[in-house]
Amino acid sequence: MTESKGETGCGCHGDTNRAAVDPAYRRALWIVVILNAGFGIIELFGGFLANSQALKADSLDFLGDGSITFIGLLALAWSASTRAKVALTQGLFLALLGVWVLGMAAWRAMNAVPPEAELMGGIGIAALAVNVTAAIVLARFRDSGDAQARAIWLFSRNDAINNVAVIIAAGLVSWLQSAWPDLVVAAIIAVVFLHSAWEIIRDARRELAERR
Repeated sequence: MTESKGETGCGCHGDTNRAAVDPAYRRALWIVVILNAGFGIIELFGGFLANSQALKADSLDFLGDGSITFIGLLALAWSASTRAKVALTQGLFLALLGVWVLGMAAWRAMNAVPPEAELMGGIGIAALAVNVTAAIVLARFRDSGDAQARAIWLFSRNDAINNVAVIIAAGLVSWLQSAWPDLVVAAIIAVVFLHSAWEIIRDARRELAERR
């Protein structure tokens, strides 16, 4: 992979090893780990209280992101090729998570019960605020050229998109008194997982191939 030394003074672009030595990136990762792991536990309990499959799926995304970002934080001390391998593992994990969420949504569809729309919507709004904060923290690093840094950015971006879908689903559940909006959003979250997994795996494989 071609490495370009910082072409601008904004710090938005640098060589592919920048993330490994940038203290600001380390601080950003710690913030994201704390936000994701902390709120993931809260949202998981909220998902059970609200009986919302979409909230449960999103909480697993939070917890998965927190753990994977923590691994990414450890990976900063490793070589660029090792970080690409970590990104590849992250992509495979996300793909498995997407398949699991799709399976759970299909299983729940056989005995669909409407969730608590108000609690679902409130937690969705709080989750959106958390994810927007994480995305803002990571935004300056998303184009660093490093597959692992881009993977973490994609996780936070997708979480924010998922939260908007959860909020919309909560409104539809309240309006229609049906569980289907909740299940549909859970399936959408799974599709987003799978799409991002493909992007991450593609970028990581390309980076590994170029470094060979």
